[in-house]
Amino acid sequence: MSVKIHPTSVVSKKAKLGVNVEVGPFCFIDEDVEIGDNTKLLNGVKIKRYTKIGSNCTIFDGASIGNIPQHLGFKDEITYVEIGNNVTIREFCTIHRGTHFDDGITKIEDNVYLMAYVHIAHDCKVGEGSIFANNATLGGHVRVGKKVFIGGLTPVHQFCRIGDFAMIGGGAVVIKDIPPFTRAGRNPAHIFGLNIIGLRRNGFSNETIKLLKELYKTVFLRAKTLEEGIELAKKELPQTPEVKLFLDFIEKPSKRGIAPEASKKKEKEKLSEEL
Repeated sequence: MSVKIHPTSVVSKKAKLGVNVEVGPFCFIDEDVEIGDNTKLLNGVKIKRYTKIGSNCTIFDGASIGNIPQHLGFKDEITYVEIGNNVTIREFCTIHRGTHFDDGITKIEDNVYLMAYVHIAHDCKVGEGSIFANNATLGGHVRVGKKVFIGGLTPVHQFCRIGDFAMIGGGAVVIKDIPPFTRAGRNPAHIFGLNIIGLRRNGFSNETIKLLKELYKTVFLRAKTLEEGIELAKKELPQTPEVKLFLDFIEKPSKRGIAPEASKKKEKEKLSEEL
């Protein structure tokens, strides 16, 4: 099957389109764009220069990918957007190119689902299988792990990190790092225990979840400081890959620091019972 391009769309002769690509009405595809096999662009999609999109992706109405970053220091240097395979980008999402202040690449890995009006700023990295609900917004240089869920209307401050399998509730305001396996909410975002439902859905064993519960208690509820909690966890708990991932994350925070655990006494008592 050959490429299908609607007659109202403009596609550069210097763009590279794979097998079975479909381009719907009123789309624009710039030069220096690569689009993989079986990817579909619906109505009014704009793909700008230096963008590479994988196979089996679906990009919905009005999405804009590859525009220059919203960064006052950007000097029109050549930077990139890279999008993996099986990615869904819903209506009016915006994804911007990287900058020379980082590695120059804004990257979205395989199987990511971006709901309507999501914004991915310059130099962000989004891990495999993550889901962003409507109007989730990443500032520049944000790092998001794999299988992360970010709720609707949630902004994430530039340079923050969100660890693997974390869940952030809708309307939270993330200004510090969110560790792996945890759930967060509020403005500013606090950590409220483990993402138990997400862990179960992703096939974590009961034994691993039990160990992560003990890890959370040790680091956030028993210890007076994160440093003390890390040392206790290293001495007292098996150093499984999950434990090491969690401890490495909080030992090496971004310059934003680690988000606080829910601090009210009643919340801690409730968390102790739940965990």
